[in-house]
Amino acid sequence: MRQGHFAGNRRKTIARTGKIAFALAICAMTTLPGIAAAQAAWPSKPVRIVVPFPPGSFTDLVARVVSENLSKSIGQPVIVDNKSGANGVVGVGEVARSAADGYTLLVTNSSSITINPQLYKSISYKVSDFVPITSLVESPFILVVNPEWAQKNKVGSTKDLLEYAKKNPGQLTYGSAGPGNIAHLGFTMLSKKSNVQTMHVPYKGASMAQTAIISGEINAAFDTWAALPHIQSGKLKALAVSSNNRMQQLPDVPTVEQEGVPDFNLTFWIGLLAPAGTPPQIIRRIHQATSQGILENPKSKTVLSAQGEIVIVEPDVFSQRINREVSGWRSLIKSENLTLD
Repeated sequence: MRQGHFAGNRRKTIARTGKIAFALAICAMTTLPGIAAAQAAWPSKPVRIVVPFPPGSFTDLVARVVSENLSKSIGQPVIVDNKSGANGVVGVGEVARSAADGYTLLVTNSSSITINPQLYKSISYKVSDFVPITSLVESPFILVVNPEWAQKNKVGSTKDLLEYAKKNPGQLTYGSAGPGNIAHLGFTMLSKKSNVQTMHVPYKGASMAQTAIISGEINAAFDTWAALPHIQSGKLKALAVSSNNRMQQLPDVPTVEQEGVPDFNLTFWIGLLAPAGTPPQIIRRIHQATSQGILENPKSKTVLSAQGEIVIVEPDVFSQRINREVSGWRSLIKSENLTLD
């Protein structure tokens, strides 16, 4: 009787398991076509691109080029939505919490993705909250100094600048768009690799830091392409570029590495991302539309080339780059014990 009892229970368990499996199969059969249909129907409404910086910013300009081309390709309005605040944290965090359905995208800079999640004590997102689609534009920084200060202190090169810093510990002042900004960390990296002490002076934006150098309020900074007109007019003196290669616009200006600082490569990118979990089919569609729209549109190429080098890559290549940069910044932030509230 005991064997019969166990056998009866076993038959009942198998029956219940079979019913559950059947129910799950029916659920899958009804759900999967629904998901597939939703993906196939994309886009059936306007798409929103969140830019975590103000209108008129470098990132905003790039986003508007993307929105124009993407809209033409997919046949739906693509709206740029500026959600600025907290060095990009506000807007990026909003996208991280958005539905992964292809209707909310993010155009942002490298700092907000590779630096902020490691720098801020409390932050509403992490790198894994996003799926990379492609980088768009990449730009090196230009190491600039106030020309009058440079002449007075006989600073005509990066080597001279670092020699001044060695002889005057803590007196070389440099500015950035704020604590934790990539230009701040870049100069921190330069100081660390050169074994010199420098003083960081944060400002509320890159333009304010640039104005401070021109006026002589501070000595130096890593500036963007926006410095070119001031370099050409003589208001700023360029000592080096931060990338591996010289800039076409400044062929006589060496790289930082050529000036004797080993393994120094600092570049700034603007990229396109989506919330993690966005269907691969939609990611591929967005990538294709974006890359073709930019690379086959002379007007778009002209606008973006004025901001930096156009760098369109596959999603997995962009993902690998992000992971490398996260690792590098993590090491520097940890070694310098840098944190922001």
